[in-house]
Amino acid sequence: MAEDLKRRTRSGGRAGSVARRGSAVIEQMPWNPPINTDRPTEPLDATGVEAIHDGAMRILEEIGITFLNPEAVEILRASGGCTIEGENVRMGRDFVMEMIAKAPEQWTITPRNPDHKLTIGGRHLNFGNVSSPPSYWDMKIGRKVTGTREMCQHLLMLSQYFNCVHFVGGYPVEPQDIHASIRHLDVLYDKLTLTDKVAHAYCLGKERVEDVMEMVRIAGGLSHEEFEETPRMYTNINSTSPLKHDFPMLDGWMRLARRNQGLVVTPFTLAGAMAPVTMAGAVAQSLAEALCAVVLAQLVRPGACCAIGTFTSNVDMKSGSPAFGTPEYMRATQMTGQMARFYKLPMRASGVCAANVPDGQAIWETSNSLWSAVQSGAHMVYHAAGWLEGGLIASPEKFVMDCEILQHIERYMDPMLTATGVDDIAIEAIREVGDQGHFFGIQHTQDRYTTAFYQPFLSDWRNFEAWEAAGAVWTPARAHQVYQDIIASFEAPPMEDSIREELAAFVERRKAEGGAPTDF
Repeated sequence: MAEDLKRRTRSGGRAGSVARRGSAVIEQMPWNPPINTDRPTEPLDATGVEAIHDGAMRILEEIGITFLNPEAVEILRASGGCTIEGENVRMGRDFVMEMIAKAPEQWTITPRNPDHKLTIGGRHLNFGNVSSPPSYWDMKIGRKVTGTREMCQHLLMLSQYFNCVHFVGGYPVEPQDIHASIRHLDVLYDKLTLTDKVAHAYCLGKERVEDVMEMVRIAGGLSHEEFEETPRMYTNINSTSPLKHDFPMLDGWMRLARRNQGLVVTPFTLAGAMAPVTMAGAVAQSLAEALCAVVLAQLVRPGACCAIGTFTSNVDMKSGSPAFGTPEYMRATQMTGQMARFYKLPMRASGVCAANVPDGQAIWETSNSLWSAVQSGAHMVYHAAGWLEGGLIASPEKFVMDCEILQHIERYMDPMLTATGVDDIAIEAIREVGDQGHFFGIQHTQDRYTTAFYQPFLSDWRNFEAWEAAGAVWTPARAHQVYQDIIASFEAPPMEDSIREELAAFVERRKAEGGAPTDF
């Protein structure tokens, strides 16, 4: 199905292969994962850091975490650093700190296109697409609908097209027109042929994990040894808050650790529901749930590449629904970033909202969550484009709107904006204009006017009368047109025919074998 899609022009921007403004192809910023040049926001003082650390350690020492995977329990038992009663595992703080010290502070993931290699750690900031919503909304349909393969493919095309999207997470919408036993095979085939960016595996049974690793290896044209030399892909697991890790996620976690792939653990701790109502308590619990998984990874493979994530927010205490982009969410993200630096581990955050359609609420909540990720010093930002309804809806219009925000952030980090060289201070330009005239026509301005300021692809800067005369098109409608134009002009990244054939043959063989077992 993916091969039959019509593609006419390559995506790109100033550094891409097409750089046109208009209805067919937008002009966008080049591929350039930003370096976060700002000092992180650190709301905790030294006493606060120690208090949250002590809280996380006391949870691990005194209360423990339930590990619902017998193999994981036996590995932890054999370490000699844990006290185990049935499935409950308690860990001493000295043991925890010794184990997490084995994890690298910085690591890389290299996809099939090495130009899209990512660095996780340091000051590197990487944005990913929306992942895992079961439902979809766009302006043409006008209502919430169940996700399909075609919708998933379109979101994958957007993920490839936009240079400000650096990695491709899980299914950007769950294609429920494909049976769950083979869904991972079709979606990964689409992902690996429609994109050449860093890909992800769900830890939902050994078959899915092993299949995805093999498909990523084939797509990269790698031997098994080359695949395991460095991370080529990653997974994210979530604890089952409060204080549990389930069987399939730990199984996949250990499988990927053994093969030296990227590992991200993200507790989903909603304050007031699955964690204490206080943000410090929720963060402490989240850290305990994350750090114990890092300990397990280091026991499986010392030096395993790990990152800890945060999905700590609050619930609406009137309805119980999750809220995102709130002041509490922002502070919890910043606090977790401060603690991740304390533990010397890379961090994952998210770009999220609770809005149901791509409206003002969607943008202010997403903007808050994205900027809190920047402020926290996060290295991977999941769901940075396309997320609605607390993760239940994926929207292409929202995806396009979010990419405008992501480009704002990338431009904000451009060293050009804070340069202080002689030409930047511009004394001679100021002398030339003096107290008369203006700066529009002088050579200093003429030499720089095309690159001096951010140029949006979606915002409309005309005055009201000009905007009204042009049809009074609101932002979501403009985003819908951009989405349609990108899909109509999309061309997949190149892949050797022999690799594509091998990948397709693997998918067909695994389908014939039944794919992955399901409960239905």
